[in-house]
Amino acid sequence: MAPLLLLLLLLLPAAAAYLCCVRRHTGSAGVALRRREPGQAEARGRSPPRDPWAPRLCGTGLRLFVHVANTAFGQICLLPFLIRLNNFSLMRSLDIHEDPTFIPEVAAEVIEDKSEAKSTSDIIEQLIDTRSDSASNGFNFKGIKDYLDCYRSGKLTPSQVAKNIIAMLEDCDKSTPPLRAIVQWDQEQIMLMAEASTARYRNKCTLSYLDGIPVCLKEEFKVVPYHHRVGTVYLGTEPETEDATVAKKLREAGAVIIGVSNMHELGTGTTGCNPNRYHKIPRNPYKPNHFTGGSSSGSAAAVAAGLCPVAIGTDGGGSVRIPASFCGVVGLKGTFGRISSHGSLPLSYSTVSVGPICTSVADAAIVYSILAEPDPLYPYGLNQPEATLSGMCAPDLKGLKLGVDWTFFKACDAEVLSICEKAVEHLQSLGASVVEVSLPEMEEVRVAHVICILSEMRDFLQPDFNKHFQEMNLDTRANLALASQFTALDYITANRQRTRSMRFLREIFTTVNCILTPAVASTAPRIYESDLLTGSSDLSFTVRSMRFMQLGNFTGIPGLVVPIGYSTAGLPISFQVMAKWWDEAVLLRIGLHLEQFRYQTKKPAIYYDILA
Repeated sequence: MAPLLLLLLLLLPAAAAYLCCVRRHTGSAGVALRRREPGQAEARGRSPPRDPWAPRLCGTGLRLFVHVANTAFGQICLLPFLIRLNNFSLMRSLDIHEDPTFIPEVAAEVIEDKSEAKSTSDIIEQLIDTRSDSASNGFNFKGIKDYLDCYRSGKLTPSQVAKNIIAMLEDCDKSTPPLRAIVQWDQEQIMLMAEASTARYRNKCTLSYLDGIPVCLKEEFKVVPYHHRVGTVYLGTEPETEDATVAKKLREAGAVIIGVSNMHELGTGTTGCNPNRYHKIPRNPYKPNHFTGGSSSGSAAAVAAGLCPVAIGTDGGGSVRIPASFCGVVGLKGTFGRISSHGSLPLSYSTVSVGPICTSVADAAIVYSILAEPDPLYPYGLNQPEATLSGMCAPDLKGLKLGVDWTFFKACDAEVLSICEKAVEHLQSLGASVVEVSLPEMEEVRVAHVICILSEMRDFLQPDFNKHFQEMNLDTRANLALASQFTALDYITANRQRTRSMRFLREIFTTVNCILTPAVASTAPRIYESDLLTGSSDLSFTVRSMRFMQLGNFTGIPGLVVPIGYSTAGLPISFQVMAKWWDEAVLLRIGLHLEQFRYQTKKPAIYYDILA
């Protein structure tokens, strides 16, 4: 009993402080039941988001917590206490009459376009032709254009590039510390794809703008002939024999798949911390003693380290956008259903979107244009509108209205806020108008999103939790134990909230084209020695890192993150733009101009110049 008493003693002071805070804000009666009628859309007090509380656990403390959490005491006392402490019980205080929305699918608007819009291929050619080699002072990431220039001029062939990549993959596995971005790769497979691409360039019959371009896919996707482990040690015991839809489309486009990338185990965290024997912790190329972010951790690290200019990830709670932000590259989360998730593990069916992580906005646009289309094997997005890049290359932002909820916007670290405010001014200087908007019920969105994603993951992983409990990472066990506290009523009420939040957004997008926020409230956290052995659990950081991400996942709207600068410690800081459903083109248009704001691109501490 001594360890249990110790844990309780550690938690009691925080509990007392929290309860005092609740009494100050709500009176002795606590939180009152709030009845909300259908259509009631008033914005209540726009107070800054409250940071959640939970201790950062690692080593013995984490082992103890996981053990206690999965006992009767933990399920009856400890976890319900943490649920209340972090306001995850909020849905139980609400009476929402709207019907629940279990899948955030939105019908495409029918808009008659009488303008003579350029074709997508013409726009991509313009992006490639007009990209300036002096876009930033000093260092430049190598992107798709750089590879195409080499191939088209004959300076290098895809086969030569593939040999360079293989050498770099061997090197980064042996470095101290190992990069651990790509966790499975096969020299023979890489060379086969590269040689086929080399022959196509020789015969002038290339397949697409991605022909010969090195790419990697998050281990959450099935990719032949790799193991579909999804960050675990127990899944994917046999090599895959069938590609996920995105892997198939990349092959059809002629891309060279260099392997599958590391990820936070089962996508259950936002740091990328995965200490198991197959994966280990990927390192942030800008500062190797800091996390990459997750859960598409290896995808972002591979792009930032120069191993490939394109990677594919999934995003259920910022899992593309958070690592892209921490690693100083571009990340796009498409509209829910825009890019097929067929062939990825269906961990959370209502929150996850697929998207590219790239070295530039132009590259993200190219990949998006190839991957975004209906898939008969994927039920969502079958009725999506055509994915276009219309207006992306406009010389300015005149006519665009950009919405900012300043109370929400400012809920971030001072360094992040300072540079993000300047980025807003930059967009204004290009002709856009900034309109103050109110994002209603963001605390409800935060809690409802957590309930939806964790409940769906717990549902899907229940057999794994029962059969492979001891093989899971400690933080995965902790998160799934927490997820078991949510009830069917919590889940239904959360989806009623989704109906409201989607309606709020429809109203907001009648007045503005986009919503602006910082990407992540802080920069990448440090890796501690104990993390390498046992992993870590930091619920407070996880929730805070998702602050600006959750609205997009919960409602299905698209979001783009673009690096705009660095902290005094040299860690990347990024900016986010969100738009209405299916309007990725306006995000990419704004993103191109956001790239002009960063006056200098700093070279990562770990960087491989494949084309050198």
